[in-house]
Amino acid sequence: MKYLITIVGPTAIGKTSLSIALAQHFNCEIVSCDSRQFFKEMSIGTAVPSREEQAAAQHHFIQNKSIFENYTVGDFEREAIESIKELHQNNNYAIMVGGSGLYVDAVLKGMDAFPVIKSEVRAQVKLDFETKGLSFLQEKLKALDLFYYEKIKTENPQTLQNPQRMMRFVEVCIGTGKPYSSFLNQNTRKRDFTSIIIGLEADRAEMYDRINRRVDIMLNEGLVQEAKELYPNKNLNALQTVGYRELFDFFDNNISLEFAIEEIKKNTRRFSKRQMTWFKRTENVTWFDFKTSAKTIADFIENKL
Repeated sequence: MKYLITIVGPTAIGKTSLSIALAQHFNCEIVSCDSRQFFKEMSIGTAVPSREEQAAAQHHFIQNKSIFENYTVGDFEREAIESIKELHQNNNYAIMVGGSGLYVDAVLKGMDAFPVIKSEVRAQVKLDFETKGLSFLQEKLKALDLFYYEKIKTENPQTLQNPQRMMRFVEVCIGTGKPYSSFLNQNTRKRDFTSIIIGLEADRAEMYDRINRRVDIMLNEGLVQEAKELYPNKNLNALQTVGYRELFDFFDNNISLEFAIEEIKKNTRRFSKRQMTWFKRTENVTWFDFKTSAKTIADFIENKL
């Protein structure tokens, strides 16, 4: 039997340290599914594991792509499953860790299947975006799939600001004549491994304090300078990320640095809340307080096996 031990939870909860401890305990390797740690140009603002942490356990999908590549969740699903298969050739265990719920689901359950959309439909939607703007696509999705629009607005409002995602939603609605949401959760793919999902949580006050302290650490490590180097490419999809967007606004002289820092903390707290909303709906997660020892969690996993 092959096992994928998956660690989920909000940002700054301690997933990295737990994943390393479990990888050492089970003598296995780690697959990262943090959708922003894939990019080699970003490290401080994405809390990439340190050199010491990466040396403590073999990691995969850490800074292996460029922000200039069009890397989708579907691409990750395909590559991650192949990587996990390879890891399982020599070991019954592998660890997957990350706070990107969509990417976790892609590996554990598979991506939803969508019909091929005619090129002329895609071209028209792209032209609509270029000539009428993002707000047009938002209103279009609202008209064509109100359920999904409200779902995004509530659970992941950042997606509404992502042109590529919005164009995709609208082109599927127009090209199929059906709501985008009607194609979701249709099939769950059978995997060649048994999944054990561990969730880490903390009370809200503790969680927010950890987030605020992490942002302060990032700033001390040089987040402002890292964002400044990335600023010329600020419109790339990979950089539509908390911690960078706010500093780009500062560089544009729209806000002060002090306000940008407070916005980073506030938006990260909001992001962590959305992460918990997502993962609390995920089936078969066993939740532990973030202070629980790695040994206790390892013992739980071994008993479950």
